[in-house]
Amino acid sequence: MLQLSVIIPLFNEAESLPELHAWIKRVMDQNSFTYEIIFVNDGSTDTSWEVIEQLAAQNPEVKGICFRRNYGKSPALFCGFKRAEGEVVITMDADLQDSPDEIPELRRMIVEDGYDLVSGYKQKRYDPLSKTLPTKLFNATARAVSGIHNLHDFNCGLKAYRRDVVKNIEVYGEMHRYIPYLAKNAGFTRIGEKVVHHQARKYGTTKFGLDRFVNGYLDLMTLWFLSRFGLKPMHVFGLWGTVMFIIGFIAVILLGANKLYALSAGIPARLITDSPYFFIALTMMILGTQLFVAGFLGDLISRSSEQRNDYQIEKEI
Repeated sequence: MLQLSVIIPLFNEAESLPELHAWIKRVMDQNSFTYEIIFVNDGSTDTSWEVIEQLAAQNPEVKGICFRRNYGKSPALFCGFKRAEGEVVITMDADLQDSPDEIPELRRMIVEDGYDLVSGYKQKRYDPLSKTLPTKLFNATARAVSGIHNLHDFNCGLKAYRRDVVKNIEVYGEMHRYIPYLAKNAGFTRIGEKVVHHQARKYGTTKFGLDRFVNGYLDLMTLWFLSRFGLKPMHVFGLWGTVMFIIGFIAVILLGANKLYALSAGIPARLITDSPYFFIALTMMILGTQLFVAGFLGDLISRSSEQRNDYQIEKEI
């Protein structure tokens, strides 16, 4: 088995690829590692794929995957993980902002220190303030929701994984930001962090806009909900549906009892339907019923899913 697999997703990074490959190769040769470099071309419109083909023709360790169109970083990582053969898997960006010199120490932390995953932490960043401030807020939220309090930079592209981790998680949509959370949900809880060197971009421009922060929060909420209730939707929808129905039903009973009391006492009373509380109570009963049915349907779907008994087994005797 190879000691290392280096997976590099990229989009329009033709200028940086030869320099990045030479840098990785120099580090690997200095440490006598057996390795492979997997470039995943995410539908680039420049000459990135031609550069990868040239590198592969001259270097047997270079492998490539080319998408027909731009799918995103998560699909690129998913395909790279699927193909990786190394004992330790390293992911890094192609823009030369991640330093390959960090690879030996990242590998050591996996192999010797026993971590399942080690995430880079760009403590000193060369990014504009418009990017660093939202990043800090995003990471603070991710720590609170995921419960992984020792990570400062969830979205750092430079990470190291034990092989079992990448073979037992599914990265989809834009979930690459939350790979540590995905790993934790899969039972890989030995998650560490290493301060890494961050360099200013040398070629091209960033491929990510401010919309990634909005999408990032939505994905985080999705992942939190799926991790808590993905296999038991009735526990949340059924619970709140029942609570809402009961409150609405009690309110209707109270309105009816108040009307009967007024009639029996000879007190003039307006119609129940003239009261706004009646319609509020009726709405709560309807919404409660809908939530309960949604939970019931979710449970039926969950029970028929092929992944309903997909448990992570670490060891067997």
